[in-house]
Amino acid sequence: MAKTQATETAFRAIYDRYFEDIARYCMRRLPVADAHDAVAEVFLVAWRRIGSMPEADDALPWLYGVARNVVRNSTRAGRRSRRLEVKVQAQPAYPDPGPEVQVVRHEEDEELLAALCRLKPNDQEVLRLRAYEGLTVPQISLVLGCSEEAAKKRVARALKRLRRSAAIDEPDPTGAHPRAIQEGGER
Repeated sequence: MAKTQATETAFRAIYDRYFEDIARYCMRRLPVADAHDAVAEVFLVAWRRIGSMPEADDALPWLYGVARNVVRNSTRAGRRSRRLEVKVQAQPAYPDPGPEVQVVRHEEDEELLAALCRLKPNDQEVLRLRAYEGLTVPQISLVLGCSEEAAKKRVARALKRLRRSAAIDEPDPTGAHPRAIQEGGER
């Protein structure tokens, strides 16, 4: 929507008259960088709603109301950002594997994907639901429209066929070696 010259003049008057008040309001409540962003957002709202904005002395309380909402949103966003930083910092740091490890892993991945592609589509789907989507057996049973026991058997059989196709030895029955995809999944 194109603004008229009169609208621009009215906005300029409001901006010039109340900018410092709104800036001080935001500076008292937010860090400097966030306060500058908040002030800009308050006046963006004022620009967009200039036609419905109160006139004269009622404009400042209206702008304070907008600023209050902007400050609250900024504060919430800051809290979310800090919580995310804490979560990210709590994640274990794994050193990057050397190039030789990456080459070997890439080859193994390629071999496994080729073995997966040699399976029947139903086996591929079951394994993808389990490994890629991270679904449990009860969830897989819902997706496939079968009982949990049938889903458990389908996963186990598909894994067995994948091992055969990829020439991977059967897992150690003692559980000494962890498996990437547990047979039957979690309950």
